[in-house]
Amino acid sequence: MTKIAGIIGGGVIGGGWAARFLLNGWDVQVYDPDPEAERKIGEVLANARRSLPGLTDVALPPEGTLRFCASIAEAVTGASWIQESVPERLDLKHATFAEIAAAADREAIVGSSTSGFKPSQLQEGAAHPGAILVCHPFNPVYLLPLVEVVPTDKNAPQTVETAKEILTSLGFYPLHVRQEIDAHIADRFLEAVWREALWLVKDGIATTEEIDNAIRYGFGIRWAQMGLFETYRVAGGEAGMKHFMAQFGPCLSWPWTRLTDVPEFTDELVELIAGQSDAQSGAYGIRELERIRDNNLVAILRALRQQNWGAGALIVEQDRQMRAGTVLGAMAADIVDATQPIPTIRRAIPLDWTDYNGHMNEAKYLQVFGDATDRIMEMVGCDADYIATGGSYFTAETHIRHIDEVHAGTRIELRTRFLGGTGKKMHLWHEMYAGDRLLATGEHFMLHVSLETRRPSEPSEHIRDAVQRFVAGHAGLPAPEGAGRAVGQPR
Repeated sequence: MTKIAGIIGGGVIGGGWAARFLLNGWDVQVYDPDPEAERKIGEVLANARRSLPGLTDVALPPEGTLRFCASIAEAVTGASWIQESVPERLDLKHATFAEIAAAADREAIVGSSTSGFKPSQLQEGAAHPGAILVCHPFNPVYLLPLVEVVPTDKNAPQTVETAKEILTSLGFYPLHVRQEIDAHIADRFLEAVWREALWLVKDGIATTEEIDNAIRYGFGIRWAQMGLFETYRVAGGEAGMKHFMAQFGPCLSWPWTRLTDVPEFTDELVELIAGQSDAQSGAYGIRELERIRDNNLVAILRALRQQNWGAGALIVEQDRQMRAGTVLGAMAADIVDATQPIPTIRRAIPLDWTDYNGHMNEAKYLQVFGDATDRIMEMVGCDADYIATGGSYFTAETHIRHIDEVHAGTRIELRTRFLGGTGKKMHLWHEMYAGDRLLATGEHFMLHVSLETRRPSEPSEHIRDAVQRFVAGHAGLPAPEGAGRAVGQPR
């Protein structure tokens, strides 16, 4: 499969799709008749480049190429995935699909970002209806993982599965909506909350800011990591969901909400809401608000990643897939040439790893060198299964040298070599690079310890052999500058 994505429509959503594909190594071909499209997508890409790479602990693939095209036909030629994100007019979408069908490969998947139309409506009159399905994302597309995948019986099961596999490889969670319905799934919830919020503002119960605070300081945080039903199951205590339903079920008959009633969308209501919203956040420009939003989303998603929970579990799986088949996922026996430093970490520096000077903070140097040491331990066989048997390596000494500045978004690689490793000892030397630029070094001296006695002990034979193979192989390398230095020693 060629990793070429054709993006039709380059607004906020189309630009987000372009960024997600591009930063995951796909070549992207964009068509949008807006003369400002290149500038607008460039701004979306700038935000994506500073935030998306920081989600994962593995460097994303090399960025693909971006090309702006003069026609739909040019944009879809050779593409294996085509994403339509034109305005929500059915006649415009039908015309767009006709142009796509005339130039695209028959095997290409055609996803629509629509939130308002069902796939059967999109497929009406199409030359190849089986290629078209709804793939509805959420903004910002380059960070949020949910995509609602809505097919019809005209879509072959293999087409749906291929679409889901591609989306998963990009870090998305494809939610397979098995029966088409107006507004799919997520937007139906949003519409209900939105409608109730309009009444609360109109009736003077709450301002726009107070409603936003109710969400972001309360149930919004719970929903971000546990959703709706699991949240309520926990609320039921030890008795679980049945108790919750018995306790709160009767309230469903109470007239708490006005979801079946729609407030009249008058100019006065629009002015009221717009005025409150401008007062709430009008001090910030849109791009600044987007960057604040992205900073917060990355921090939340990375926190979930640390717990391997919710949307964070998707990032953990994407990391695993990106490591697979590379030296970052190899065991000692898989590395044929044991005479060269071992690549142990490839990643981008996240936004929240920087300090008041805009530099990577000191604690994160220790973390990334510690991650490299953990990778070496795993590679030589001191993994979770081995540690469960009662043995592990403890760090006895660490020395870090800060050579050059490191900023958020910097793509780093750590290369590790063995300076020693006889018996209970393991002596590692890490070098952190950005391209050919040396950024920092870390020296770790470790001892193998019995977790039962908490005293030094001999490692197992398979670990000892793996360590000694690399010690012997790296012995022929020149001694690294700075090894064995003391703090404050003249350079």
